[in-house]
Amino acid sequence: MKKITTLFLALLLSLGAFAQSRKYMSQFSHLQGYFNPALTAYEGSMVKGLVRNQWAGWEGAPKSYFVSAELDFANLGGSSDAGKNAIGVNLLNDEYGAFTESELILSYATRIQVSEKAGLRMGAGLNINSIRLDGTRLTTEQANDPTLAQYVGGFADMNVLDLNIGMSITHPSYYISYGVNNINEGSISSGDVFMDKKPRVGIAQAGFRNQFSENMTIITNAMWRTQADLPANVEFNLKFLFKDKFWVGGGHRVDYANNAQLGVLMGKLRFGYVYEWPMLQSYLLPNQTHEFMVSYRLFGGNGTIWSLFMNMLNPTAFTLIIP
Repeated sequence: MKKITTLFLALLLSLGAFAQSRKYMSQFSHLQGYFNPALTAYEGSMVKGLVRNQWAGWEGAPKSYFVSAELDFANLGGSSDAGKNAIGVNLLNDEYGAFTESELILSYATRIQVSEKAGLRMGAGLNINSIRLDGTRLTTEQANDPTLAQYVGGFADMNVLDLNIGMSITHPSYYISYGVNNINEGSISSGDVFMDKKPRVGIAQAGFRNQFSENMTIITNAMWRTQADLPANVEFNLKFLFKDKFWVGGGHRVDYANNAQLGVLMGKLRFGYVYEWPMLQSYLLPNQTHEFMVSYRLFGGNGTIWSLFMNMLNPTAFTLIIP
């Protein structure tokens, strides 16, 4: 009975999470562009991936798979005006209970230099959602819901089209941003309508980086999100980066969860891992979530595609080693 109650409550929470425009990710500081289009390619041209296994080991528990590609036009060379722009593609697949959600976000950002080091960034994104309901996996309680009852034993598909906008102030040592997701509140949809329209969501992010000593840098990040049908939520991370090689840290999502983090930097590659445990013990929720992140920087330093191409043509760039 305890296991059934736990799973049911977990599914209720995951269904509530659907109403949010952005999923919970403890390593949000590495995925800013997903939450705010203005931060697209904020860290440069990169490819990123993340897997989140929430409440591991429980049937029907949420599982998220995320991948993105971001291009800063400054890496292409050419005119300085073109170099002020960036584009990104974000793909998310989320599975929870009887629902599977796929999300495609196409984003664009432009920046204006407001001082020697600070810039104003503005962005917009097109959000395409596809949600599938597997009526064979509905719980007894869900099957008694008037909206979902008609899909028991079958399948239903719903598609939603919406827009996101955002702006931010960026600096080598900090960033502050605010974005609004689901501007139209999911009013443009097609297919089977088995869920309420998606609420408009506001997300504020901020981060600060301070080189505490020659070998250690302190990095802090915070996120605040609000929407009409849920209480405001705040989460923050604190990391210690040693010799630009590895980091350790922790995070807290107010009233929900704590986490421990570690990561490794290997040239253009970056690996991160998070172990998260919930605070809502009264809900008897499973007590572990694992999150894995990997990213790859497409260009190093101020390298451009042109310089990379020229280096490939240079015979001295290749060395054959014979043992």
